[in-house]
Amino acid sequence: MKLRFLGANRQVTGSCYLLEAAGMRILVDCGLFQERPFLDRNWDPFPEPINDIDFLLLTHAHLDHCGRIPRLVKQGFRAPILATAPSRDLARLVMLDSAGIQEEDAQFKAQRHQKEGRRGPHPEAPLYTVADAEAALPLFRTVAYHEPVRLGDHITATYRDAGHILGSAFLEIEAEEEGQRRRIVFSGDVGQHNKPIIRDPEDPPPADVLIMESTYGDRDHHDAAPIQEALGEEINAAMQAGGNLLIPTFAIERAQELLFHLRSLLRAGRIHHLTVFLDSPMAVDATELFERYQSFMDEHARALFEGPRGALRFPGLHLSRTREESQAINRIRGGAIIMAGAGMCTGGRIKHHLDRNIMNPDATILFVGYQSPGTLGRQILDGNPQVRIHGQMHPVRARIRQVSGMSAHADRAGLLGWFSALKTPPALTFLTHGEEAVALNLAEELRRRGAPEVRVPQYRETVDLT
Repeated sequence: MKLRFLGANRQVTGSCYLLEAAGMRILVDCGLFQERPFLDRNWDPFPEPINDIDFLLLTHAHLDHCGRIPRLVKQGFRAPILATAPSRDLARLVMLDSAGIQEEDAQFKAQRHQKEGRRGPHPEAPLYTVADAEAALPLFRTVAYHEPVRLGDHITATYRDAGHILGSAFLEIEAEEEGQRRRIVFSGDVGQHNKPIIRDPEDPPPADVLIMESTYGDRDHHDAAPIQEALGEEINAAMQAGGNLLIPTFAIERAQELLFHLRSLLRAGRIHHLTVFLDSPMAVDATELFERYQSFMDEHARALFEGPRGALRFPGLHLSRTREESQAINRIRGGAIIMAGAGMCTGGRIKHHLDRNIMNPDATILFVGYQSPGTLGRQILDGNPQVRIHGQMHPVRARIRQVSGMSAHADRAGLLGWFSALKTPPALTFLTHGEEAVALNLAEELRRRGAPEVRVPQYRETVDLT
Protein backbone atom coordinates (compact mmCIF):
# COMPACT_ATOMS: atom_id res chain seq x y z
CA MET A 1 0.00 0.00 0.00
CA LYS A 2 1.30 3.39 -0.98
CA LEU A 3 0.10 6.94 -0.52
CA ARG A 4 1.31 9.87 -2.62
CA PHE A 5 0.71 13.47 -1.65
CA LEU A 6 -0.18 15.61 -4.67
CA GLY A 7 -1.46 18.84 -3.13
CA ALA A 8 -2.16 20.85 0.02
CA ASN A 9 1.21 19.80 1.43
CA ARG A 10 2.77 22.42 3.72
CA GLN A 11 0.23 24.79 2.16
CA VAL A 12 -3.56 25.07 2.27
CA THR A 13 -5.00 24.59 -1.21
CA GLY A 14 -4.79 22.02 -4.00
CA SER A 15 -5.95 19.01 -1.96
CA CYS A 16 -5.09 15.74 -3.74
CA TYR A 17 -3.89 12.26 -2.74
CA LEU A 18 -3.25 9.03 -4.63
CA LEU A 19 -3.80 5.81 -2.67
CA GLU A 20 -2.56 2.51 -4.09
CA ALA A 21 -4.14 -0.39 -2.20
CA ALA A 22 -5.63 -3.83 -2.91
CA GLY A 23 -4.75 -3.54 -6.58
CA MET A 24 -6.58 -0.23 -6.99
CA ARG A 25 -5.36 3.32 -7.65
CA ILE A 26 -7.70 5.78 -5.95
CA LEU A 27 -7.50 9.56 -6.14
CA VAL A 28 -8.92 11.47 -3.17
CA ASP A 29 -9.86 15.02 -4.20
CA CYS A 30 -8.29 17.05 -6.99
CA GLY A 31 -8.39 20.70 -5.96
CA LEU A 32 -7.16 23.93 -7.46
CA PHE A 33 -4.00 25.56 -6.12
CA GLN A 34 -4.92 29.13 -5.14
CA GLU A 35 -1.85 30.58 -3.36
CA ARG A 36 0.16 32.72 -5.76
CA PRO A 37 3.50 30.88 -5.21
CA PHE A 38 1.88 27.58 -6.24
CA LEU A 39 -0.32 28.62 -9.18
CA ASP A 40 2.08 27.05 -11.70
CA ARG A 41 1.17 23.62 -10.33
CA ASN A 42 -2.30 23.97 -11.86
CA TRP A 43 -0.68 24.08 -15.29
CA ASP A 44 1.69 21.17 -14.76
CA PRO A 45 0.84 17.81 -16.37
CA PHE A 46 -0.73 15.52 -13.80
CA PRO A 47 2.15 13.69 -12.07
CA GLU A 48 0.58 10.21 -12.37
CA PRO A 49 -0.70 8.20 -15.37
CA ILE A 50 -4.31 9.36 -15.57
CA ASN A 51 -5.63 6.28 -17.35
CA ASP A 52 -4.45 4.05 -14.47
CA ILE A 53 -6.71 5.74 -11.88
CA ASP A 54 -9.73 3.60 -10.97
CA PHE A 55 -11.78 6.05 -8.87
CA LEU A 56 -11.80 9.64 -7.67
CA LEU A 57 -13.35 10.09 -4.21
CA LEU A 58 -14.47 13.67 -3.57
CA THR A 59 -14.74 14.77 0.07
CA HIS A 60 -16.63 17.99 -0.69
CA ALA A 61 -17.24 20.67 -3.28
CA HIS A 62 -14.91 23.52 -2.36
CA LEU A 63 -12.71 24.73 -5.21
CA ASP A 64 -9.49 23.67 -3.48
CA HIS A 65 -10.84 20.11 -3.40
CA CYS A 66 -12.62 19.75 -6.78
CA GLY A 67 -11.29 22.63 -8.89
CA ARG A 68 -8.76 20.64 -10.93
CA ILE A 69 -11.21 17.91 -11.96
CA PRO A 70 -12.02 19.61 -15.30
CA ARG A 71 -8.28 19.94 -15.95
CA LEU A 72 -7.92 16.23 -15.19
CA VAL A 73 -10.75 15.40 -17.59
CA LYS A 74 -9.14 17.63 -20.22
CA GLN A 75 -6.03 15.44 -19.90
CA GLY A 76 -8.00 12.22 -20.39
CA PHE A 77 -9.47 11.20 -17.02
CA ARG A 78 -12.61 9.04 -17.37
CA ALA A 79 -12.94 7.10 -14.08
CA PRO A 80 -16.00 7.33 -11.80
CA ILE A 81 -16.14 10.24 -9.32
CA LEU A 82 -17.90 9.36 -6.05
CA ALA A 83 -19.57 12.08 -3.95
CA THR A 84 -22.64 12.70 -1.84
CA ALA A 85 -25.64 14.12 -3.72
CA PRO A 86 -25.17 17.70 -2.40
CA SER A 87 -21.43 17.54 -3.18
CA ARG A 88 -22.18 16.40 -6.73
CA ASP A 89 -24.59 19.29 -7.35
CA LEU A 90 -22.40 21.88 -5.62
CA ALA A 91 -19.29 20.64 -7.46
CA ARG A 92 -21.16 21.15 -10.71
CA LEU A 93 -21.71 24.81 -9.79
CA VAL A 94 -18.13 25.27 -8.61
CA MET A 95 -16.50 23.69 -11.66
CA LEU A 96 -18.70 25.49 -14.18
CA ASP A 97 -18.19 28.80 -12.39
CA SER A 98 -14.44 28.26 -12.24
CA ALA A 99 -14.34 27.36 -15.93
CA GLY A 100 -16.27 30.52 -16.81
CA ILE A 101 -13.85 32.61 -14.75
CA GLN A 102 -10.90 30.86 -16.43
CA GLU A 103 -12.30 31.75 -19.85
CA GLU A 104 -13.08 35.36 -18.90
CA ASP A 105 -9.70 35.87 -17.23
CA ALA A 106 -7.88 34.43 -20.24
CA GLN A 107 -9.72 36.79 -22.58
CA PHE A 108 -9.12 39.77 -20.28
CA LYS A 109 -5.41 38.96 -19.92
CA ALA A 110 -4.99 38.52 -23.67
CA GLN A 111 -6.51 41.96 -24.28
CA ARG A 112 -4.42 43.55 -21.53
CA HIS A 113 -1.17 41.92 -22.67
CA GLN A 114 -1.83 42.98 -26.26
CA LYS A 115 -2.39 46.56 -25.08
CA GLU A 116 0.78 46.44 -22.96
CA GLY A 117 2.80 44.71 -25.67
CA ARG A 118 3.90 41.76 -23.52
CA ARG A 119 3.17 38.11 -22.77
CA GLY A 120 2.50 36.38 -19.45
CA PRO A 121 4.19 33.24 -18.04
CA HIS A 122 1.33 30.99 -19.22
CA PRO A 123 -0.54 30.66 -22.53
CA GLU A 124 -3.25 33.25 -23.02
CA ALA A 125 -5.79 30.45 -22.83
CA PRO A 126 -7.96 29.14 -19.99
CA LEU A 127 -6.67 26.43 -17.68
CA TYR A 128 -9.83 24.61 -18.71
CA THR A 129 -13.11 25.53 -20.38
CA VAL A 130 -16.81 25.23 -19.61
CA ALA A 131 -16.86 22.30 -22.04
CA ASP A 132 -14.18 20.55 -19.97
CA ALA A 133 -16.23 21.07 -16.80
CA GLU A 134 -19.36 19.78 -18.51
CA ALA A 135 -17.46 16.69 -19.65
CA ALA A 136 -16.72 15.87 -15.99
CA LEU A 137 -20.36 15.87 -14.88
CA PRO A 138 -21.40 12.44 -16.31
CA LEU A 139 -18.55 10.82 -14.35
CA PHE A 140 -20.17 11.56 -10.97
CA ARG A 141 -21.82 8.78 -8.98
CA THR A 142 -23.66 9.59 -5.75
CA VAL A 143 -23.08 7.79 -2.45
CA ALA A 144 -24.88 7.96 0.89
CA TYR A 145 -23.38 8.51 4.31
CA HIS A 146 -22.57 5.34 6.30
CA GLU A 147 -23.06 2.90 3.40
CA PRO A 148 -19.79 1.13 2.43
CA VAL A 149 -19.05 1.30 -1.30
CA ARG A 150 -17.09 -1.61 -2.76
CA LEU A 151 -14.26 -0.27 -4.93
CA GLY A 152 -12.69 -3.68 -5.54
CA ASP A 153 -12.63 -7.21 -4.18
CA HIS A 154 -10.67 -6.21 -1.09
CA ILE A 155 -11.34 -2.50 -0.61
CA THR A 156 -14.33 -0.39 0.48
CA ALA A 157 -14.95 3.30 1.11
CA THR A 158 -17.46 4.76 3.56
CA TYR A 159 -18.49 8.44 3.62
CA ARG A 160 -19.22 10.06 6.98
CA ASP A 161 -20.50 13.58 7.73
CA ALA A 162 -17.59 16.01 8.23
CA GLY A 163 -19.85 18.93 9.25
CA HIS A 164 -17.85 21.32 7.04
CA ILE A 165 -20.24 22.32 4.24
CA LEU A 166 -23.43 20.83 2.84
CA GLY A 167 -22.70 17.22 1.86
CA SER A 168 -19.10 17.26 3.07
CA ALA A 169 -17.53 13.98 4.16
CA PHE A 170 -14.52 12.35 5.64
CA LEU A 171 -13.57 9.00 4.17
CA GLU A 172 -13.01 5.67 5.84
CA ILE A 173 -11.19 3.28 3.49
CA GLU A 174 -10.69 -0.34 4.47
CA ALA A 175 -8.23 -2.33 2.35
CA GLU A 176 -6.70 -5.79 2.55
CA GLU A 177 -3.46 -6.55 0.74
CA GLU A 178 -1.21 -9.61 1.13
CA GLY A 179 -3.00 -10.56 4.34
CA GLN A 180 -2.66 -7.09 5.87
CA ARG A 181 -5.82 -5.11 6.60
CA ARG A 182 -5.59 -1.35 7.00
CA ARG A 183 -8.17 1.30 7.83
CA ILE A 184 -7.19 4.64 6.32
CA VAL A 185 -9.15 7.78 7.20
CA PHE A 186 -9.02 10.99 5.15
CA SER A 187 -10.47 13.83 7.20
CA GLY A 188 -11.29 16.09 4.27
CA ASP A 189 -12.06 19.38 5.98
CA VAL A 190 -13.43 19.02 9.52
CA GLY A 191 -16.21 21.43 10.46
CA GLN A 192 -17.02 23.26 13.67
CA HIS A 193 -19.60 22.22 16.24
CA ASN A 194 -22.69 24.33 16.89
CA LYS A 195 -22.63 26.12 13.55
CA PRO A 196 -25.86 27.30 11.93
CA ILE A 197 -27.41 25.20 9.16
CA ILE A 198 -24.90 22.32 9.01
CA ARG A 199 -24.87 19.29 11.29
CA ASP A 200 -21.94 18.77 13.67
CA PRO A 201 -19.03 16.64 12.40
CA GLU A 202 -19.17 12.96 13.28
CA ASP A 203 -16.42 11.37 15.33
CA PRO A 204 -13.86 9.41 13.30
CA PRO A 205 -13.71 5.60 13.51
CA PRO A 206 -10.54 3.82 14.73
CA ALA A 207 -7.80 4.16 12.12
CA ASP A 208 -4.40 2.69 11.33
CA VAL A 209 -3.50 5.68 9.15
CA LEU A 210 -5.01 9.16 9.41
CA ILE A 211 -4.63 12.00 6.92
CA MET A 212 -5.91 15.10 8.71
CA GLU A 213 -6.29 18.74 7.76
CA SER A 214 -4.51 21.42 9.80
CA THR A 215 -5.79 24.75 8.44
CA TYR A 216 -6.36 26.26 11.89
CA GLY A 217 -4.02 23.91 13.71
CA ASP A 218 -2.25 26.64 15.70
CA ARG A 219 -5.11 28.93 16.75
CA ASP A 220 -8.65 28.92 18.07
CA HIS A 221 -11.68 30.79 16.77
CA HIS A 222 -13.52 33.20 19.00
CA ASP A 223 -16.58 31.78 20.72
CA ALA A 224 -19.41 31.25 18.26
CA ALA A 225 -21.94 33.23 20.33
CA PRO A 226 -20.60 36.77 19.63
CA ILE A 227 -20.39 36.30 15.82
CA GLN A 228 -23.76 37.89 15.11
CA GLU A 229 -22.98 40.70 17.56
CA ALA A 230 -19.59 41.38 15.94
CA LEU A 231 -21.09 41.22 12.46
CA GLY A 232 -23.84 43.63 13.46
CA GLU A 233 -21.33 46.09 14.91
CA GLU A 234 -19.20 46.01 11.77
CA ILE A 235 -22.24 46.53 9.53
CA ASN A 236 -23.47 49.49 11.56
CA ALA A 237 -19.98 51.05 11.61
CA ALA A 238 -19.61 50.59 7.85
CA MET A 239 -22.97 52.20 7.16
CA GLN A 240 -22.08 55.11 9.46
CA ALA A 241 -18.83 55.60 7.50
CA GLY A 242 -20.98 56.19 4.44
CA GLY A 243 -19.40 53.95 1.83
CA ASN A 244 -20.25 50.49 0.61
CA LEU A 245 -19.47 47.41 2.66
CA LEU A 246 -17.69 44.75 0.58
CA ILE A 247 -17.61 41.20 1.92
CA PRO A 248 -15.45 38.79 -0.12
CA THR A 249 -17.61 35.71 0.13
CA PHE A 250 -17.11 32.02 -0.50
CA ALA A 251 -20.14 31.03 -2.55
CA ILE A 252 -20.77 27.79 -0.68
CA GLU A 253 -21.54 27.80 3.04
CA ARG A 254 -20.13 31.25 3.87
CA ALA A 255 -22.64 33.07 1.67
CA GLN A 256 -25.53 31.09 3.14
CA GLU A 257 -24.28 31.55 6.70
CA LEU A 258 -24.01 35.31 6.13
CA LEU A 259 -27.58 35.43 4.80
CA PHE A 260 -28.69 33.46 7.85
CA HIS A 261 -27.00 35.94 10.21
CA LEU A 262 -28.25 39.00 8.28
CA ARG A 263 -31.82 37.72 8.46
CA SER A 264 -31.47 37.16 12.21
CA LEU A 265 -29.96 40.62 12.80
CA LEU A 266 -32.72 42.31 10.80
CA ARG A 267 -35.48 40.41 12.61
CA ALA A 268 -33.93 41.35 15.96
CA GLY A 269 -33.67 45.02 14.95
CA ARG A 270 -29.91 45.08 15.54
CA ILE A 271 -29.20 46.49 12.07
CA HIS A 272 -31.33 48.77 9.90
CA HIS A 273 -32.96 47.46 6.76
CA LEU A 274 -30.33 47.67 4.05
CA THR A 275 -29.80 46.98 0.39
CA VAL A 276 -27.87 43.72 0.23
CA PHE A 277 -26.46 42.29 -2.99
CA LEU A 278 -25.40 38.67 -3.31
CA ASP A 279 -23.43 39.23 -6.49
CA SER A 280 -22.45 35.71 -7.44
CA PRO A 281 -24.36 33.40 -9.78
CA MET A 282 -22.76 30.41 -8.05
CA ALA A 283 -23.74 31.63 -4.57
CA VAL A 284 -27.30 32.24 -5.76
CA ASP A 285 -27.49 28.73 -7.23
CA ALA A 286 -25.86 27.27 -4.11
CA THR A 287 -28.45 29.00 -1.92
CA GLU A 288 -31.20 27.32 -3.93
CA LEU A 289 -29.45 23.97 -3.46
CA PHE A 290 -29.32 24.56 0.30
CA GLU A 291 -33.06 25.07 0.22
CA ARG A 292 -33.43 21.77 -1.65
CA TYR A 293 -31.19 19.62 0.59
CA GLN A 294 -32.74 20.37 3.97
CA SER A 295 -32.38 16.72 5.04
CA PHE A 296 -28.61 17.33 5.35
CA MET A 297 -29.11 20.20 7.84
CA ASP A 298 -29.49 20.31 11.60
CA GLU A 299 -32.94 20.37 13.20
CA HIS A 300 -32.92 24.11 13.95
CA ALA A 301 -32.15 25.04 10.35
CA ARG A 302 -34.80 22.65 8.98
CA ALA A 303 -37.42 24.33 11.18
CA LEU A 304 -36.44 27.81 9.94
CA PHE A 305 -36.55 26.74 6.30
CA GLU A 306 -40.21 25.85 6.75
CA GLY A 307 -41.09 29.52 7.38
CA PRO A 308 -42.77 31.75 4.76
CA ARG A 309 -39.51 33.31 3.54
CA GLY A 310 -37.19 30.50 4.47
CA ALA A 311 -34.04 30.88 6.52
CA LEU A 312 -31.98 32.73 3.89
CA ARG A 313 -34.32 35.38 2.45
CA PHE A 314 -35.28 38.83 3.72
CA PRO A 315 -36.51 42.22 2.39
CA GLY A 316 -33.79 44.24 0.67
CA LEU A 317 -31.88 41.19 -0.59
CA HIS A 318 -31.03 41.24 -4.29
CA LEU A 319 -29.64 38.14 -6.00
CA SER A 320 -27.43 39.14 -8.93
CA ARG A 321 -26.87 36.53 -11.64
CA THR A 322 -26.10 38.40 -14.84
CA ARG A 323 -23.15 40.58 -15.71
CA GLU A 324 -25.53 43.50 -16.32
CA GLU A 325 -26.98 43.16 -12.81
CA SER A 326 -23.46 43.10 -11.39
CA GLN A 327 -22.38 46.15 -13.37
CA ALA A 328 -25.45 48.06 -12.18
CA ILE A 329 -24.18 47.76 -8.60
CA ASN A 330 -21.27 50.03 -9.60
CA ARG A 331 -23.65 53.00 -9.64
CA ILE A 332 -24.18 52.67 -5.88
CA ARG A 333 -21.60 54.77 -4.04
CA GLY A 334 -22.57 54.02 -0.47
CA GLY A 335 -24.96 52.38 1.94
CA ALA A 336 -25.02 48.91 0.37
CA ILE A 337 -23.63 45.54 1.40
CA ILE A 338 -21.99 43.78 -1.54
CA MET A 339 -21.22 40.09 -1.08
CA ALA A 340 -19.27 38.62 -3.97
CA GLY A 341 -16.73 35.90 -4.75
CA ALA A 342 -14.10 34.78 -4.79
CA GLY A 343 -13.69 34.54 -1.04
CA MET A 344 -9.91 35.09 -1.18
CA CYS A 345 -10.27 37.79 -3.90
CA THR A 346 -8.36 35.58 -6.36
CA GLY A 347 -10.89 36.15 -9.14
CA GLY A 348 -14.56 36.69 -9.82
CA ARG A 349 -16.76 39.75 -9.33
CA ILE A 350 -15.25 40.84 -6.01
CA LYS A 351 -12.17 42.08 -7.88
CA HIS A 352 -14.32 44.46 -9.95
CA HIS A 353 -15.98 45.80 -6.79
CA LEU A 354 -12.59 46.18 -5.12
CA ASP A 355 -11.37 48.04 -8.20
CA ARG A 356 -14.11 50.64 -7.63
CA ASN A 357 -14.13 50.81 -3.82
CA ILE A 358 -10.70 50.04 -2.39
CA MET A 359 -9.44 53.60 -2.87
CA ASN A 360 -12.48 55.11 -1.12
CA PRO A 361 -11.73 55.87 2.56
CA ASP A 362 -15.48 55.73 3.33
CA ALA A 363 -15.77 52.15 2.03
CA THR A 364 -15.23 49.06 4.17
CA ILE A 365 -13.81 45.67 3.22
CA LEU A 366 -14.85 43.03 5.73
CA PHE A 367 -13.14 39.63 5.72
CA VAL A 368 -15.07 36.73 7.22
CA GLY A 369 -13.03 33.77 5.98
CA TYR A 370 -9.53 32.38 5.79
CA GLN A 371 -7.12 34.15 3.41
CA SER A 372 -4.30 31.97 2.12
CA PRO A 373 -0.79 33.46 1.93
CA GLY A 374 -0.10 35.12 -1.40
CA THR A 375 -3.75 35.73 -2.27
CA LEU A 376 -5.07 39.24 -2.91
CA GLY A 377 -7.29 38.94 0.16
CA ARG A 378 -4.32 38.12 2.38
CA GLN A 379 -2.35 41.06 0.97
CA ILE A 380 -5.20 43.43 1.81
CA LEU A 381 -5.76 41.90 5.24
CA ASP A 382 -2.03 42.06 6.04
CA GLY A 383 -2.10 45.82 5.49
CA ASN A 384 -0.28 46.19 2.18
CA PRO A 385 -0.43 49.89 1.30
CA GLN A 386 -1.19 49.07 -2.34
CA VAL A 387 -2.29 45.95 -4.21
CA ARG A 388 -2.47 44.83 -7.82
CA ILE A 389 -5.99 44.43 -9.24
CA HIS A 390 -6.53 43.66 -12.93
CA GLY A 391 -2.94 44.52 -13.72
CA GLN A 392 -2.99 47.94 -12.05
CA MET A 393 -1.70 49.02 -8.65
CA HIS A 394 -4.36 50.43 -6.31
CA PRO A 395 -3.62 52.28 -3.04
CA VAL A 396 -5.61 50.74 -0.19
CA ARG A 397 -7.60 53.53 1.45
CA ALA A 398 -10.77 51.65 2.44
CA ARG A 399 -11.35 50.53 6.03
CA ILE A 400 -10.14 46.94 6.44
CA ARG A 401 -11.97 44.86 9.01
CA GLN A 402 -12.29 41.20 9.98
CA VAL A 403 -14.81 39.05 11.85
CA SER A 404 -13.31 35.79 13.08
CA GLY A 405 -15.09 32.61 14.02
CA MET A 406 -17.16 32.17 10.86
CA SER A 407 -14.79 29.66 9.34
CA ALA A 408 -16.27 26.35 8.23
CA HIS A 409 -13.07 24.73 9.53
CA ALA A 410 -12.56 23.34 13.00
CA ASP A 411 -10.03 25.38 14.97
CA ARG A 412 -7.09 23.98 16.96
CA ALA A 413 -9.30 22.83 19.83
CA GLY A 414 -11.78 21.32 17.39
CA LEU A 415 -9.10 19.38 15.52
CA LEU A 416 -7.57 18.11 18.74
CA GLY A 417 -11.02 17.08 19.96
CA TRP A 418 -11.77 15.28 16.70
CA PHE A 419 -8.40 13.50 16.88
CA SER A 420 -8.96 12.57 20.53
CA ALA A 421 -12.26 10.89 19.62
CA LEU A 422 -10.17 8.15 18.00
CA LYS A 423 -9.49 6.85 21.55
CA THR A 424 -6.38 4.98 20.35
CA PRO A 425 -4.08 7.21 18.24
CA PRO A 426 -3.36 5.94 14.73
CA ALA A 427 -0.01 4.28 14.14
CA LEU A 428 0.69 6.91 11.49
CA THR A 429 -0.77 10.41 11.12
CA PHE A 430 -0.16 12.83 8.26
CA LEU A 431 -1.03 16.52 8.52
CA THR A 432 -1.97 18.34 5.33
CA HIS A 433 -4.07 21.29 4.21
CA GLY A 434 -2.26 23.84 6.40
CA GLU A 435 0.56 26.34 6.16
CA GLU A 436 3.92 24.70 6.92
CA ALA A 437 4.49 26.34 10.31
CA VAL A 438 0.89 25.65 11.34
CA ALA A 439 1.04 21.95 10.40
CA LEU A 440 4.40 21.51 12.15
CA ASN A 441 3.01 23.17 15.28
CA LEU A 442 -0.02 20.85 15.35
CA ALA A 443 2.21 17.82 14.70
CA GLU A 444 4.26 18.62 17.80
CA GLU A 445 1.10 18.95 19.88
CA LEU A 446 -0.21 15.58 18.67
CA ARG A 447 3.11 13.96 19.59
CA ARG A 448 2.85 15.45 23.08
CA ARG A 449 -0.59 13.87 23.33
CA GLY A 450 0.73 10.39 22.57
CA ALA A 451 0.46 10.04 18.78
CA PRO A 452 3.25 7.54 17.95
CA GLU A 453 4.23 8.99 14.56
CA VAL A 454 3.11 12.27 13.00
CA ARG A 455 4.46 13.55 9.70
CA VAL A 456 4.01 16.69 7.64
CA PRO A 457 4.60 15.41 4.09
CA GLN A 458 6.23 17.26 1.25
CA TYR A 459 4.55 17.88 -2.12
CA ARG A 460 4.78 14.72 -4.29
CA GLU A 461 6.17 12.65 -1.43
CA THR A 462 5.33 8.92 -1.58
CA VAL A 463 4.92 6.83 1.59
CA ASP A 464 4.78 3.05 1.93
CA LEU A 465 1.91 2.22 4.32
CA THR A 466 2.86 -1.42 4.83
